[in-house]
Amino acid sequence: MTTKHSPTADQQRIHPVDVEAPQPTVPLVPRELSRSEKGDPEPYPRRVLPIAHSRPPKKRRSCFCRCLCCTICTILLLVVAVAATLGILYLVFDPKLPKYSVDRLRVTAFSVDQNLTAHATFEVTVTATNPNKGIGIYYVSGSRLNVLYSGYDLCQGTLPEFYQGHRNTTVLGVVLTGDVQLGSTVMNELQQQQQTGTVPLDFRGDVPVRVKLGGLKLWKVTSRVRCSLVVDSLTANNQIRIKNSSCKFSLKL
Repeated sequence: MTTKHSPTADQQRIHPVDVEAPQPTVPLVPRELSRSEKGDPEPYPRRVLPIAHSRPPKKRRSCFCRCLCCTICTILLLVVAVAATLGILYLVFDPKLPKYSVDRLRVTAFSVDQNLTAHATFEVTVTATNPNKGIGIYYVSGSRLNVLYSGYDLCQGTLPEFYQGHRNTTVLGVVLTGDVQLGSTVMNELQQQQQTGTVPLDFRGDVPVRVKLGGLKLWKVTSRVRCSLVVDSLTANNQIRIKNSSCKFSLKL
């Protein structure tokens, strides 16, 4: 007896598949590009690799760094040399600050008009002392002296130009004149202080000088003098007594 197989049974058969078979991969280069110049396909596809370009040496940056280092070293050497020179000069000359004092004050004119404008003329005696044994002081032009009351600049003047030698004390007489408008409150306060005999004044001096070290004349600096005074009166043509005086000195480079 012959057995017939139905076509339906053949179609339902399960065919084994090799799961470990390698999957088709995409070529690195398209097939149309993997041909030789003659148009024939090449046996193996060509692989395109990136080309790494080498960078040129950084000569400019190295030159800049070298110049910067040389400049910094030069500046440091100059700073060290200047500091060493100043240190040697300080040890050799042992510099000391000059001393100033206001020893005498004479009011030759002081009046107030109807507009409350004060007209003042003072004669001030200033003593300048140079305590240094190897340093001279040149007092040059451009000085300014002021006498103030309660912040108002009563009169102004200047110091004469002169040279002060080693360990020298110089007494200077300076005439100060000026006009300033005062308020009624300031005038009432001044009258009350004159009755009690305690009138506060401020003396200010900005004096440019040049220091001489041995035979070397240095650059110009400004010596600043600030004195607080208390006098008994501002009456004209009377001997004014200075009841209290304190002065401070500084240098302005």
